[in-house]
Amino acid sequence: MRALLALLRKELYHIRRDRRTLAVLVLMPIVQVILFGFAISTDVKNVRIAIVDPAPDSETQALRHRFASTGGTFQVTAVVPRTSHLESLFQRGTAQAAVVFEPGFATRLGQGLPAPLLVIVDATEPNTGSAIQNYVLAVVSAYERERGASSPLRIVPAVQMRFNPTRESKHLFVPGLMAFVLTIISALMTAISLTREKETGTIEALLVSPLHPWQIVVGKVVPYLGVGFVSVIAVVVEARLIFDVPVRGSVWLLLAEGLLFILVSLSIGILISARTSSQRVAMMAALVGTMLPTMLLSGFMFPLDSMPRPLQLVAQVVPARWFVEIARSIMLKGVGLEFLWQETLVLAAMALVLLTMSARSFHARLE
Repeated sequence: MRALLALLRKELYHIRRDRRTLAVLVLMPIVQVILFGFAISTDVKNVRIAIVDPAPDSETQALRHRFASTGGTFQVTAVVPRTSHLESLFQRGTAQAAVVFEPGFATRLGQGLPAPLLVIVDATEPNTGSAIQNYVLAVVSAYERERGASSPLRIVPAVQMRFNPTRESKHLFVPGLMAFVLTIISALMTAISLTREKETGTIEALLVSPLHPWQIVVGKVVPYLGVGFVSVIAVVVEARLIFDVPVRGSVWLLLAEGLLFILVSLSIGILISARTSSQRVAMMAALVGTMLPTMLLSGFMFPLDSMPRPLQLVAQVVPARWFVEIARSIMLKGVGLEFLWQETLVLAAMALVLLTMSARSFHARLE
């Protein structure tokens, strides 16, 4: 019993002494509850919808107004005259769904004839796509009932699911798993390995060596960059051969974007290790700072559009949020760099800023 009490006193002493560990232990449950409470949501809000109306009339304008006044469920982002304009809207993410009217829509309804209506939905996220489909059809059905109360009215909708017509969930999760796996390999392992050198004292030899801080950072990044790149190749091969997830875009572009994301994740790991003194603190900081945001704030599991506005703003600084968008766009939509250059620039800027901060942290420690 005395030995047990002595062990407990020793552990409590170490926890009180390491204030960063104590702060992480206290803050981690609070952060987890807030993130899970607000991020986990199956609601679909702010759906970006495009309207194809080649010959606007009173009925099409009235139905367009219904979508625009649904209280935040839909946002009409574009009204175009031809379906050929939809391709770029879907690839850029400007539209998640589209409603296509045919010429003479009001005339057919006025004559008591069935009026066809085409609903096109981005099914990259199967659950979200199914919900969007139901919401669109509900708006059309409500309009049909209200307008048909005085005279016969029949709208015949047809649905087309794009990019994932079978609505298989693996097409959604496998690209997101790429970000999750690469984050674990890069940020977590780098942070732990460097802090282990601090605990064993070998890092001091580097700090007093003639190497510049940026050279130390490069020396630590490059080996893990190679390991991460091999992991990217392995994940892409597994996604294609085992899970039959298509890669409709450029494989080389996907590998290059994966390499850029690994660089960002490695930079986060090095920054964490430069500002922590023990493997325990580094592991907790990496879990809170990388893995939780990757799971909850990247769009990997839950749609970002359904989250509160503050969490959407926080998600903008989560590297995985941009890589998940890139991976899904290349693999499922087949888009190229002309549509993904903004996301690529964001990741490149993050890598530059984080590497600079890491080098300065090592420089400050050296001084």
